[in-house]
Amino acid sequence: MKRYALFDLDHTLLPHDTQALFCNFVLRRERWRTLLHLVFLPVAILRVFKLVPLEKAKCAFMAYLWGMPKARLMQHARDFAETEVKSRVYPELIAEVERHRREGRVLVLNTASPVIYPPDIARVLGFDHCVATPLVIQDPMPLIPRLSGPNNKNEQKIPNMERDVPGLANLTAEQRADCWSYSDSPADTPLLAFSGRQVLVHPGSTLRQRFPDAIVLTPPRPYASKVGDMLSVVRQVLGLYS
Repeated sequence: MKRYALFDLDHTLLPHDTQALFCNFVLRRERWRTLLHLVFLPVAILRVFKLVPLEKAKCAFMAYLWGMPKARLMQHARDFAETEVKSRVYPELIAEVERHRREGRVLVLNTASPVIYPPDIARVLGFDHCVATPLVIQDPMPLIPRLSGPNNKNEQKIPNMERDVPGLANLTAEQRADCWSYSDSPADTPLLAFSGRQVLVHPGSTLRQRFPDAIVLTPPRPYASKVGDMLSVVRQVLGLYS
């Protein structure tokens, strides 16, 4: 009988937004690309007032990759996973991944991040499957890339996962009761509800109330508050985070 352990990525396996962290990784190697954020800036302002859909804002943010050959982009993704992510992932969550592997569960990384680097993160951390937001990766990268499917977020994570992970769509209620889900965010309520057992990572009050019987993990973070996290994101987007 197949059993599964489902993990979100951002602020769950590691204490950062990986889109910002990957941007930081690239900009520290190619500083001139910071100027390309001027393309994203007006979109970001419009997004604050909800005048631009999240999907369009996500694509516009990736303007800093403009003109990059596909081979170099994929090398950045591999290096990012093997160095930056591996060094920053929560040891407590890696212990959970290893525990589920020992117990014979299929490990699934399910993230809203664009599919540039999640497969390499899944490989480095030992996951069996990776589900991410589909993106057209052209050679070279266009100024504003486009998604090739729905944003892998909220309830969309479930049909995408059932499509991409063999056997998962056919689980019985009894089998799902012995599956585990991990997340930090109310946006992952469908992912958490999919399994019989939930683990919340630094949850807010909304998530605690929704899953009162869940296990709660609070591993040490490199910032003391939400403001500290936001300041880290700003530094990462500018390539100034070390």
